[in-house]
Amino acid sequence: MSDSVVPKPGIDPLPIVPLKVDHHTFVRDSEKGKCIGVLTSGGDSQGMNAAVRAVVRFGIYLGCKMYFIKEGYQGMIDGGDHIVEADWASVSGIIHRGGTIIGSARCMDFKTRDGSLKAAKNLLDRGITNLAIIGGDGSLTGANRFKGEWSSLVKELLETGKITKEVAEKHSHLNIVGMVGSIDNDFCGTDMTIGTDSALHRIVEVADNIIPTAYSHQRAFVLEVMGRHCGYLALVAGIVTEADFVFAPEWPPEEDWPEKLCKKLELERQSGQRLNIIIVSEGAIDRQGNPITAEGVKKIIVDRLEMDTRTTVLGHVQRGGAPSAFDRLLGSRMGAEAVLALVEAKQDTEPCVVTLVGNVAVRVPLMACVEKTQAVTKAMAEKNWDLAIQLRGRSFASNLETYRMLSRLKPPTNVGDKKGWRLAVINIGSPCCGMNAAVRSFARNCIYAGNQPIGIHNGIDGLINGEVRPIEWGDVAGWIVEGGSLLGTKRTLPKGKFEEIAANLEKFKIQGLMVVGGFEAYEAVLQLEGMRDKFTQFRIPMVVLPATISNNVPGTDFSIGADTALNCITEICDRIRQSATGTKRRVFIVETMGGYCGYLATLAGMAGGADAAYINEEKFGIKELTSDLEILASKMDKGQVFRGLLLINEKANPNYNIDFLRRMYTEEGKDRFTVRDNVMGHSQQGGTPSPFDRNVATKMASKTVTWLIEQLNHFASLDGTVHAETPNSAVVLGLRQATYTFEAVSELAKETDFAKRIPKANGWWRKLRMINDVLAKHDSIYEVDALDPTKVQQITTDKSKF
Repeated sequence: MSDSVVPKPGIDPLPIVPLKVDHHTFVRDSEKGKCIGVLTSGGDSQGMNAAVRAVVRFGIYLGCKMYFIKEGYQGMIDGGDHIVEADWASVSGIIHRGGTIIGSARCMDFKTRDGSLKAAKNLLDRGITNLAIIGGDGSLTGANRFKGEWSSLVKELLETGKITKEVAEKHSHLNIVGMVGSIDNDFCGTDMTIGTDSALHRIVEVADNIIPTAYSHQRAFVLEVMGRHCGYLALVAGIVTEADFVFAPEWPPEEDWPEKLCKKLELERQSGQRLNIIIVSEGAIDRQGNPITAEGVKKIIVDRLEMDTRTTVLGHVQRGGAPSAFDRLLGSRMGAEAVLALVEAKQDTEPCVVTLVGNVAVRVPLMACVEKTQAVTKAMAEKNWDLAIQLRGRSFASNLETYRMLSRLKPPTNVGDKKGWRLAVINIGSPCCGMNAAVRSFARNCIYAGNQPIGIHNGIDGLINGEVRPIEWGDVAGWIVEGGSLLGTKRTLPKGKFEEIAANLEKFKIQGLMVVGGFEAYEAVLQLEGMRDKFTQFRIPMVVLPATISNNVPGTDFSIGADTALNCITEICDRIRQSATGTKRRVFIVETMGGYCGYLATLAGMAGGADAAYINEEKFGIKELTSDLEILASKMDKGQVFRGLLLINEKANPNYNIDFLRRMYTEEGKDRFTVRDNVMGHSQQGGTPSPFDRNVATKMASKTVTWLIEQLNHFASLDGTVHAETPNSAVVLGLRQATYTFEAVSELAKETDFAKRIPKANGWWRKLRMINDVLAKHDSIYEVDALDPTKVQQITTDKSKF
């Protein structure tokens, strides 16, 4: 992918409008008498088991009879042992497993009338008239056709004497709800499909492991990733691995791409770079529709540059392995919402797909999504690349532009008549993964726009000590893959040091500031903004980029670093549970970080299949602890589980802490199970950044630079002095649902609990605790999660997750 101009989509030619969802509250056994079948069809993907688990357990919670339909539509046709009743224990211990435990297959017989008749007969024999289908657009299209034929299938079965009139009348219509399982993220109408995040984890792991050996031997590596008709994996992988060139099917390179590729690689080697990474989507083509393969790219590099080059085809590695924390959460949420959609459905209810917009579940028309997805393929076949990008959505075009800008060897030589501002970046607070990606993006976006990025090392202390240096384009090469803070960070706040800070801001002529960090970064900007009346040097635009594993910064739903920490906790919980395999029954109690914010404990508990997760935001005492213990002991006594998992936030309760829980469970569980505890500590802050943290940091820093420039164009005088005095010039850049927002720190301060360092309002993730209560067999009252269409009028597949 070269430096060609990337088209910016205008109005979405095929907008998808969410279905209206009434507000309902569901209680245990409220839907008795209904039968639901769940199947996985088409290609498998990580996270399918989480969805299957959620469908089964939510259905049982509501009183429904649940069935596995094994081997997809083929199992529906074959019947017999392929359609079996599922109970609560049937889905124990599967959330961490890749693939699908109920099997998947591609079935041509289902497209025939005879195959559909057999499938309908097998469902009717068991009273199944509600189907939860997890698959791609082909699987969902087949389900929609099956629903449309249901009446005629029932009529024919009645006429041929294969079913009774009573059965025909009782089961006169079929309800279907889809969930999209595909690692390609090629389905329109959802931000992310089940399996995509895990596939990106596999790709990034391979790329990160290849970099050291490529560096050692000064090699170029060509990586082929999946994506027959969608270049999402290749594109995002290119951004988060600092790839030198990316080939994606939606936007083929120009005719002279071999020359441009070789020239770029040659210049990079001349500048001292020892390795190169090129990523090729398996469906990559040139402008004439001819395939571009990894071997073909390698041959061009070897023939023209005589460069030592290797190819690595990732293949089905991308489908394998344990699902990421996000895919487990996504599968669980989609599965729960799918069951609710099924039990609410009437005869005339439009078939829907449960999807995700930002962090909210949405029900959208199934066929509208399928038709838009197929329209992308058609546009590509007709070589209408601009339309293909439009249909993919604004975020896809944004990813293209982001990659094109950040992957340049050198900054652009022509920046037009843009005025160069001196924009600084500083890290404040505890380090976390993704900070370096934000600094890299900030620096290169600044330079790309004709400005001078300034790096302030070691936080406020470094600013006071004059550790302030310009950042050049090549200074941040390789930073995106590094954890921690290469710029240096400390917890020191400005209070009591305002004069020294003001003096150095003036000395180094800093006109705009991006502060990357957690609650300390938020407090720092709030303190500086509060002293603007005394220090004119603080009258510059300032942006807080939330970066903390605790995810406790007001003004945002997500913080850089939290996703990496969440995956770390989930992986460790998997290993801890595995350590007891084959031994007697055991309960593990794990303490997470997060301060007074229960985000990590809650989401890790759900992703890890925990039996309970204790947080400070929800008060608990000996009564609740005893009840949870009895529920867990009962599940063990009945043979439903053999290993228990409890998570507790580090500041959930000063008295009922991890030590208390260990002693309580040890005493009450003797002769029934053993108990072990684990305090994860700072391992949650380490490691390499997840794909999400790398990507969201890159995007947010880019938006920060744009915002700073806009502010300076408005507030700066001709002599370069800045007069940013309004509250809206000191902000937090947040990601709320599917939208990036800039909110004044002075306004957010009114919504902040400074004693506990958390927002006063409940976080969006608190509602997920109700889902986990159901999945862990606790009693709960659950409300519909799906977003009302009045809040999101139009979905344009603006994939905010990446």
